Amino acid sequence: MTIGVDLGGTKIRAGVESGGNIFNQRKELLQAGGSLGETLMQVIEFIRPLVNADIKGIGIGVPSVVDVEKGIVYNVTNIPSWQRVPLKDILEEEFGIPVSVNNDVNCFALGEYQFGLAKGMKHVVAVSVGTGLGAGIIINHQLFNGNNCGAGEIGLLPYLDHTIEYYASGNLFRAFFNTTAEEAHQQAQLGNPEAVRYWDEFGVHLAEALKCVVLAYDPEAIVLGGSVSKAYDFFKDSMRNALQIFPFPESVRRLKIFRSENENIVLLGAAEMVTAYIRSLVKAS
Repeated sequence: MTIGVDLGGTKIRAGVESGGNIFNQRKELLQAGGSLGETLMQVIEFIRPLVNADIKGIGIGVPSVVDVEKGIVYNVTNIPSWQRVPLKDILEEEFGIPVSVNNDVNCFALGEYQFGLAKGMKHVVAVSVGTGLGAGIIINHQLFNGNNCGAGEIGLLPYLDHTIEYYASGNLFRAFFNTTAEEAHQQAQLGNPEAVRYWDEFGVHLAEALKCVVLAYDPEAIVLGGSVSKAYDFFKDSMRNALQIFPFPESVRRLKIFRSENENIVLLGAAEMVTAYIRSLVKAS
C-alpha cells in the first residue's frame, strides 16, 4: 500500500491506495499563508496518521514546477513561502520510506492512464480546468515531464490580449461575467439563459486550448478534469463545434474527449507514481 497526496494552493487531500481504490481519505484547509516551517509541519502532521508499517511509500502532487529526480518544488502556486523546497528529502527523513514528487496535473494524467478512462491508451493528455489551465501528458505509455517538469503548461500560451488560461478557465467568469464558474453552473442547471450563454462562450475558448494540445501532441484522447469540468454538459457542444475549424480534420474526428469520473484520480496517480519509483529502486538494487 502507498499514500497519495494532492497538495493544492488552498487545501490538502490524502489517502491510502490499495487495489486501485483510495481508503482512509482525509482533507483539510492548507494554511497557505504561513511560514515555510509552519506549512511544512502542517503537511507532515496531516500525512502522519496514514503512515504505518504496511505503507511502502508516499507520492505527492504539487501545483508547481518540480525537479522530479531530486523532488525539489519551486514557486508553488498560492503558497508564497514555498520558493524552493526539497520536499522529497524532508518527507523521506521524516517518515523513512520512499517519496516521489511531481506536478499535480501530471499525477492527474498518470491516474487516468493507470486507473481511469484513459487506462492503457498509448497517447493521452489530461487537461485540468479550474482556476487555471494545465495539462499532463502520456506519450508511448510513459508520463512525459519535459526537461524541467514544464511540459503541458498550455495555459500560459499567448491568446487574444492575454494568455489562454485567462479565457479558458474559471477566470473567464470572474473577469467578464462578474460571477464564478460554480455560480454560473448552478444558474445554467436552473435554466438561466444568460448562464447558458456564458458556458457556450467558455467552450469556444477551451476549444482553442485543446487545438494547441492536438497540434503539439496529437493524442488519441483528452481527459478533462478540475472544478470547471463539472459543467461539461453545458460547454461540450460549443467546444466540439469550435474544434471543427482545424487544419487537420481527421485528427479531430478521431479524437476522444472525456470528462474525468473519479474524484480521487490525482491521489491514485500520486500513489502510482511512488509505486513505480519503488519498482525502479528494486530493479536497480
